[in-house]
Amino acid sequence: MNLLKITPFALLFFLGTAFAPLHHGWADYDQTKVLDYTGIIEESKYENPHATANVKDKDKTWFVVLAPPSRMQERGATADMLKKGVSLRVVGYPHKTKKGEMRAERIFIDGKKVELRK
Repeated sequence: MNLLKITPFALLFFLGTAFAPLHHGWADYDQTKVLDYTGIIEESKYENPHATANVKDKDKTWFVVLAPPSRMQERGATADMLKKGVSLRVVGYPHKTKKGEMRAERIFIDGKKVELRK
């Protein structure tokens, strides 16, 4: 009988902890090195948990982690704005171990500044 009482709680605990490693932390990005560049969107995804874009500047393509789509939407950065071929200025921080990845703090798109973290 005790097993029947404990099983749902144990299952809930294990399911909750099983997905914890999938969420990243912002501590993985080096906030002492601010990046600021303008490039062209080669590809973008506007889906949870975060919108992303591959943005190519002169000689490098960055994988840019943006904000969750709900926040992007509420701050005026729609999926239509992040289309292939669009110019995007990104200000953010590089990943500490994944070369070519950065977390965007703010973006400038279509003449508009969009704060992603505040």
